Amino acid sequence: MIRMSVSRILPFLLLAMLLASCSRKYKIEGSSSVTSLDGKMLFLKTLRNGEWVAVDSAEVIHGLFKMNGKADSVMVVTLYMDHEGIMPLVLENGKIEVAISNSQLIAKGTPLNDKLYEFIDKRNEMEVKIEELERKEARMVLDGANLEDVHAQLQQEGEALVKEMNDYVKQFITDNFENVLGPSVFMMMCSALPYPVMTPQIEDIMKTAPLAFKDSPLVKEFLSKAKENMKLLEEHRRMEENAVNASQN
Repeated sequence: MIRMSVSRILPFLLLAMLLASCSRKYKIEGSSSVTSLDGKMLFLKTLRNGEWVAVDSAEVIHGLFKMNGKADSVMVVTLYMDHEGIMPLVLENGKIEVAISNSQLIAKGTPLNDKLYEFIDKRNEMEVKIEELERKEARMVLDGANLEDVHAQLQQEGEALVKEMNDYVKQFITDNFENVLGPSVFMMMCSALPYPVMTPQIEDIMKTAPLAFKDSPLVKEFLSKAKENMKLLEEHRRMEENAVNASQN
């Protein structure tokens, strides 16, 4: 039987661990056709304890910029210029290609970035279809169609499109409960609300959400504030009903 002593194995194990840790690196290669970005500093920022903290930075030179570093853990960050957020990125192991133009923002080359921007592109397409309904209504009326009939038809189309988009967003979140995209897209969805509140869509997502998703710091904070606001809204509604009943008596 061939045996190898621990003292001879250990250096190989340490080398393997070192190589594994060294291989977990991100590399960002970016290009920009927006001339106003030339000479500007771009920052990758993440939200920590309620504050945006820079984790990397680079200067845009002749429309190009590069960043690289260790990817000890996968995280969603935002690419910033000064205090203006430009686009989200997933900081993960591998080469990430970023392209910035006046008409499009895209990050690709790693699994989660590919998945995120496929989602963003499809959702944008759905939003364009919804916005197009207003122009469609004007065209139909100008062509002589009855305004009430047109309005009823397009309202039905609009509701169907909104439902399709909401279902798509919900499905994406549930499909990504176990990685950083689920909580991040959930918070993107919630940011469209005027203040944290429990909507039917959010309640539906929470029915199947695992504990790890609910315990994500931003999700946990949102849910806490949303539930507090729901109690305040219920209390306000009850007070209004009591006031109406009192005035009738």
